[in-house]
Amino acid sequence: MFLYGAAVTSTLSVDAPHRTPSLRHRSVFTITEVRWAVAATALFLLGLAAKFTGGPPWSWWTLLLACYLAGGWEPALAGLKALRERTLDVDLLMIVAAIGAAAIGQVVDGGLLIVIFATSGALEAVLTQRTADSVRGLLDLAPQRATLLLRDSREREVDAATLRVGDEILVRPGERIGGDGVVVDGRSEADQASITGESLPVPKEPGSEVFAGSLNGTGALRVRITRAAHDTVIARIVVMVEQASATKAKTQLFIEKVEQRYSVGVVAVTLALFTVPLAFGAALEPTLLRAMTFMIVASPCALVLATMPPLLAAIANAGKRGVLVKSAVAMEQLGTADAVAFDKTGTLTEGTPQVIGIITDGDPDHVLALAAAAEQFSEHPIGRAIVEAARQRNLVLRRTTDFRAIPGTGVTARVAHEVVSVHRADSAPNDNTAVVVTADQRQIGVIELADRLRPSSEPAVRGLTVLTGRSPVLLTGDNHFAAHRVADAVGIINVRAELLPQDKVRAVEEMDGRVLFVGDGVNDAPALAAAHSGIAMGRKGSALTVDTADAVVVGDDLTVVLALVALARRARKVVIANLTIAGTFIVVLSAWDLFGTLPLPLGVAGHEGSTVLVALNGMRLLSKRTWRS
Repeated sequence: MFLYGAAVTSTLSVDAPHRTPSLRHRSVFTITEVRWAVAATALFLLGLAAKFTGGPPWSWWTLLLACYLAGGWEPALAGLKALRERTLDVDLLMIVAAIGAAAIGQVVDGGLLIVIFATSGALEAVLTQRTADSVRGLLDLAPQRATLLLRDSREREVDAATLRVGDEILVRPGERIGGDGVVVDGRSEADQASITGESLPVPKEPGSEVFAGSLNGTGALRVRITRAAHDTVIARIVVMVEQASATKAKTQLFIEKVEQRYSVGVVAVTLALFTVPLAFGAALEPTLLRAMTFMIVASPCALVLATMPPLLAAIANAGKRGVLVKSAVAMEQLGTADAVAFDKTGTLTEGTPQVIGIITDGDPDHVLALAAAAEQFSEHPIGRAIVEAARQRNLVLRRTTDFRAIPGTGVTARVAHEVVSVHRADSAPNDNTAVVVTADQRQIGVIELADRLRPSSEPAVRGLTVLTGRSPVLLTGDNHFAAHRVADAVGIINVRAELLPQDKVRAVEEMDGRVLFVGDGVNDAPALAAAHSGIAMGRKGSALTVDTADAVVVGDDLTVVLALVALARRARKVVIANLTIAGTFIVVLSAWDLFGTLPLPLGVAGHEGSTVLVALNGMRLLSKRTWRS
C-alpha cells in the first residue's frame, strides 16, 4: 500500500521558506494517485456497462484490461522495485491476486480489486497530503516581502529571506511581521496564535519580542531583527516537524520488523492453498480463486498504516499550536507518561521579579516613585520590575540626572533635588529579594520583590493531576521558602528544594512510573535526558535544554503541556484502536476464506475498507477539536 510516512517526509522542505507556495486549498485532482484511481474507476464502469448491455467480448475485455493498467501500473512498479531489493511489498501481492483472478476468467472481480485498491491508495494519498499541507501551511504564514529601513531613513522592499540580524524593518497595520525580532519603536498588538498558541492578540511595545508570521494589529512597529530567516521560530517549527515525520515510533518499527516475515508467510500459505488441493484433484478455478482471496485479505496493509498516521497527525496538530514534538517516538512516549515533575524558576514562574510589597513609615507610592525614577535607565531585572510597578500605579516619574549603576549593588541618581539610591538589602525575608531606598543617605523604605508566577501554572498543575491521577512534583535548586511558596500557589504537595543538577537526575530516577519532566534552564538538561520524556520552555529556555527535550513549548504557556499530554494519550488510543481494527479484519476474513467460502468482492471490500478506516481514524487527530487547552 501507499507508504504514509515516506510521503509526508518527501513533501516537506525548508530550503526556501518564504517561497513555499500555498498547498492548503489545492485540488485533490493534482495528486497522481487520485487521477489514476478516477481513470481506473471510469474504465471499470464502462467495461461493466459494455458487458451487461450485450457488447462484444473484445470491447469489455479491452476496457477492463485498461482498468488494470490504469489502476495497477504504479503499485506494480513499486512492488517490482521492492522485489529487486529482496523485499516483498504488499502492493505486489494485490497485483498478483488481480492477475490471478483474470487468468481464471474472473476479470470483473479482478477489476473490482484494482478499482478498490487504487481508490484506497488515492484516499491515503489525499489524507497524507493533508498532514503535509498542515505542516507546510505554517511556512505560508511568513510573508515573502518585508519593508527594510535604511540608515538614511529611506524604505526598501526586500525578500524577507534576506533579512539579517540587526536589520530594522517597518511593519504597517495589518501586515504580517517579516522576521523574529524586538520592537524598538511603536505600539500595537500581534495575533500570534499560530506561533505560540495564544488565543488573544498580545500587546507589543518597545522591548517586546515579535515572531515572523504573526499578524500586526492597528499600530505601526519598527522591529530590529534578532534571528536570521532560517532560524526563526516558524522555520524551526517546520524543520522539527519534518524531522519528526522522518522518525518511526517503536510500535511502527516492530510492525515493520515482522512485516517481511509475515508477507513471506502469506505467500507460503497462498501457495499451499493452491497446490495442495490441486494435488488431491480439486478443480483449478475455485482453488486459485480461494488462494487469491486469501492473499488479499491476509495482506498487512491496514497494520502498516495503523501507527504512523495518528502520530504524525498529532505532531502536525501540536506544531500548529506552538509545540514542537521532535519525533514520533517522543509523541508515543508522551502518551505513556503517568507522572510529572516541574522545575520552578522559568517554568512555573516567569523567571522575572515583581514588586510584592513596600515597607515604609511614609507614603508607599512616594517611595516607589523615587525608586522608579532612579531606576528608569537601568537594564537590571530588579530595576525594570520597580519601573513597571510604578507605571501600573500610574505614578509620575520625575526628571533624573547623574544616573550611575554600581554592578552587584544598585543605582544612584539625582531625582529633582534629592540623591536617591536603590541598593540590595543585606538580608531579605524568606525567599524575597529586598532593596533599600534612600534619599540623601536617609532610608525611606524597603521594596520587596519576588519571582512572578505564570498565570497558566495553577490550571496546568490541576489539569495534569486529574489527567495522570497523581499530583506533580516540584524539583528546584531554589531554597525551601521559595519552593514552598510557589508549590502552595499552584497546588503541588511534593516539593524537593536546593537540588543540584545531579540531585534532580536522582530525584527523577527515584520517582515511580514514567516521568515527564518540564524545565527551562541549563541545569535542567540532565533531568530532561534522564526522564521518560521531557518538555522544554522554548521562549527563554537554554539552547542545551531545547536540544535535550523531546518537545518544546514555544509560547511558555503551561496549559499547552496539559493539552499536549492529552493529545498524545488520544493518539496512543487511536493507534491501539487501529491495530485492533486491522487485526480483527485480517483474522476474521482469513478464517472465513480458510474454513468457509469468502466471495472475492467481499474480501476485497473488507480488506481495503479496513485500510481506509484506520487511515481516516488516524487523521481525526488533525482536527482542532482534538486539541483542548
